[in-house]
Amino acid sequence: MTWQTQRLPGDHPPVSSGMIGVLLINLGTPDGPDPESVRRYLKQFLSDTRVVEIPPIVWQVILRGIILNTRPQKSAKAYAKIWTERGSPLADITARQAAAMAGRFGEHVVVDYAMRYGNPSIESRLTALMDQGCDRILIAPMYPQYCAATTATVFDEVARVLAGMRWQPALRFVPPYHDHPGYIAALAEDLTRQVRALAFTPEVMLMSFHGMPQQTLQKGDPYYCHCMKTARLLREALAQRSEFAGVRFETTFQSRFGPSAWLEPSTDATLIAEGGKGTRRLVVAAPGFAADCVETLEELAIEGREEFVEAGGEDYAVLDCLNTSEHGLAMIEALLQRELSGWI
Repeated sequence: MTWQTQRLPGDHPPVSSGMIGVLLINLGTPDGPDPESVRRYLKQFLSDTRVVEIPPIVWQVILRGIILNTRPQKSAKAYAKIWTERGSPLADITARQAAAMAGRFGEHVVVDYAMRYGNPSIESRLTALMDQGCDRILIAPMYPQYCAATTATVFDEVARVLAGMRWQPALRFVPPYHDHPGYIAALAEDLTRQVRALAFTPEVMLMSFHGMPQQTLQKGDPYYCHCMKTARLLREALAQRSEFAGVRFETTFQSRFGPSAWLEPSTDATLIAEGGKGTRRLVVAAPGFAADCVETLEELAIEGREEFVEAGGEDYAVLDCLNTSEHGLAMIEALLQRELSGWI
């Protein structure tokens, strides 16, 4: 008698298997736009040693004694400006991206989403996939450019969760896609569509990426190089289109935090400099973000506009991330299809 046909003992626990899971993962968001929710989120986020590479014995004193007593109030105001009836834009968009992928890979593939920090947690969604019989799981960090503070910390959390599971699923990870032809094409098509719909013709386009401390580059992190390659490929693709004739492209880095040196040039300083030297019509794209979030909807769209206009600028627009656009979803499907090869 083979093991497949043996009768299980009566006390054998129920087991599900044979399904494939796909988990889209983005950075995270507080549960609400209030100081206490933001404080919980920031405590988890800023306690990650991948995110803040200061010895914890020093950093935790600063974090708990100063930052968590001051920053939540300011950040909560920013979140309140962009919060919708569906909650956090980042979580909502990521959930809709996952829902749009459902059914595209066959009836044996379950697509879900999680946040690295906040809810739904990676632990809760991995557990749910396992409970549904997913013994093969594709982890999809929604970060086009690799960085230890984003992509690698997803690996860390997945490993931590699986360390407590007796039955380990087979795992695959979607690699960085900063130079994937489908990603560049999707960006070019969607940004062209948006610029065509503007009421003005831009003189300058900023391609703004999330900033990182300068030491990440010095320590060998490829993030800066990935960003610059994305910017170059996107610039080359857009420069061929009539909507961008005569447009000057600049690559910048936003969201600086703390006193240490960060990647340059900074987005806010560039916006002020452009307005001051006579640029009147400017657009911003954020090709490092898979979904709009507080960094794009508040920092770029609201604070950025104020900085540019106060410096002398006039027309200003922040273009949407790929989100659930036709080209964005097609790109996500193509990436997942490639990495699921051999499983489906």
